Amino acid sequence: MDQTAVQTMRPAVEVPRRGVVLAAALMATFMPAVESTIVATAMPTIVSDLGGFNLFSWVFAAYLLAMAVSIPLYGRLADIYGRKPIFFIGTGIFLVGTTLCGFASSMGVLVAFRGLQGLGAGAIQPMASTIVGDIYTPAERARVQGYISSVFGVSAVLGPSLGAYLVLHLHWSVVFWVNLPIGALAITMFALFLHERIERREHRIDYSGGALMVVGVGALMLALVQSVTLAAGEIAALVGFGLAVLAVLGWHERRTPEPLLPLSLWSRRIIAVSNLGGFGAAATMMSVTAVLPAYVQGVMGYSPAIAGFVLGSTSVSWMFASIIAGRLMIRTSYRLTATIGGIALVAGSLVLLSLDGQSSPLYASGGALLIGIAMGFCNTTFLVAIQASVAWNERGIGTGSQMFMRMIGQAVGAAVLGAILNIGVNHRIPGAGDAVNQLLHPGTHGSVAVAGDLAQVRAAFAASVHEAYVVVLLISLATLCLVLCFPRGLSPTRAASR
Repeated sequence: MDQTAVQTMRPAVEVPRRGVVLAAALMATFMPAVESTIVATAMPTIVSDLGGFNLFSWVFAAYLLAMAVSIPLYGRLADIYGRKPIFFIGTGIFLVGTTLCGFASSMGVLVAFRGLQGLGAGAIQPMASTIVGDIYTPAERARVQGYISSVFGVSAVLGPSLGAYLVLHLHWSVVFWVNLPIGALAITMFALFLHERIERREHRIDYSGGALMVVGVGALMLALVQSVTLAAGEIAALVGFGLAVLAVLGWHERRTPEPLLPLSLWSRRIIAVSNLGGFGAAATMMSVTAVLPAYVQGVMGYSPAIAGFVLGSTSVSWMFASIIAGRLMIRTSYRLTATIGGIALVAGSLVLLSLDGQSSPLYASGGALLIGIAMGFCNTTFLVAIQASVAWNERGIGTGSQMFMRMIGQAVGAAVLGAILNIGVNHRIPGAGDAVNQLLHPGTHGSVAVAGDLAQVRAAFAASVHEAYVVVLLISLATLCLVLCFPRGLSPTRAASR
């Protein structure tokens, strides 16, 4: 059954001021959302300051991987102990990691602190979305989850411009600290206005599943990100080991009474399509978040402010698309809204693929804008569809499964794109890492002297980005094919036609 009227016995959630709780959820969602865009804008400057271009993609991948592997655990704990305490724990870890990132003295240290930050972030957005799913009806969720998705649009507008301003006028470390007062206020609002009453019973937490997931996914990520520095045999060993551990994870999850990743959820068509579609859309999104600002600065030769403007196009369109999708799916179907998102994803990927050094910032913004439309339509549709298909005691893990696949998609996208860039640049100009570090710094373009002159380094970097965007286009096409598998007639107010 693709959608069920699942209103089972559920703990009472007292929301005398539902609007205030929604505001807290929006603030909570804003933290990891702005983290992505503001750090992406600052990354070229961070690389030029700390060095370590070879670890460029790990700054994103470590955060996203840690976030991804912690999401299912938080989701399961929230179904047992309630949403609020899990949110408090995760947000506390996130804020500690955020503070430490600003004090990083090298790229390796920054990667480590980003991993800690990601471990906390795994609780924030899933808990915020789950709380909203608890206090609103399915039809209301389509509208309200659109607001939550639109937060990514707002963050995409504010994050790049704020990041560019802080980098130019203060220091890159400040970009990590803007979330500290927001996190404190969100914790306070949930503590005062969200009251849960949970019926306690015995549970077994699947810690073994969590450990297997970290090891398996981590091995695959290491093989992808470090492929330029590892021998072929080492890469093959890591990939084989990672796949073997994930196979053990699948075997383990089928035999565990309360699995971390309930495979039974994936037997429901709507959940399988939504999660796989979320993976593809998130991986495609990294073409904008992780690569486009560096392309605008390093290849097109524009300032961090212009790169922030280009990246901000994604957030503007994401915001409005999320609101439109929430209203449209009530009147039409999940399939239609997701298909609109898939088409925009392909169109945006084509624009990015056609970029060159002479392209205008407006043209690059057009590609980012289309990707933002895709994310607004896809993410809103996927999340509302999943939450309408599960009961209260599955909503935490159901929401977590969607967030998990998004984060894995972003982590894999960052790793794959980073690997392509590293391999491409080093193949064309061996040992060009220091030159790329200088290329990405707007104040030192004229001093590039390592492994060739500026034009050679820029050409190598541009060609490598083009190769990465070919892969992005293939992922977006696969995502469009996936969303076409949504059952017809299914919406927040209607069951699937048979």
